Amino acid sequence: MKRLTFAAFLLGALSFVPLTGHAAALDDSLTCKESAHDFISGLIDQKLIDAKPMKVESNSINAFWPAHGQQLTAYGFNVFAIVGFQQNDPLFQTGSGKPIARSAYGAVVVATQGRVQAALDAVGNTAIVYHAGPLLTAIFCQQD
Repeated sequence: MKRLTFAAFLLGALSFVPLTGHAAALDDSLTCKESAHDFISGLIDQKLIDAKPMKVESNSINAFWPAHGQQLTAYGFNVFAIVGFQQNDPLFQTGSGKPIARSAYGAVVVATQGRVQAALDAVGNTAIVYHAGPLLTAIFCQQD
């Protein structure tokens, strides 16, 4: 039920996602070759995402909004939110349950799981593609 509530929250906020202007592409960062700390701190340093997470899930995944006026893309899809967690890292808040992994990060995009999987397959990216809600799909990197 919590997953559906979060998905409904994300879907309801879709009207706030900018769809025009210059977009920062995250494709190279979503090849799962860096830590969650490096990925998230890089986006914060570039002022592409808000430094404070909008939500922390029980599995410790921190969800960050794109910064005001910023448009992010991943494999041609608009990014709705950035997610990440790294154990023992003060950049991230810890949830009430068991952390999802030692280090995990990704982007939630506005697209169907099938379209996202096809885009990643076309470039040979083996990141995890996960259905996050109606018209929302996560591109996810996880290090255990």
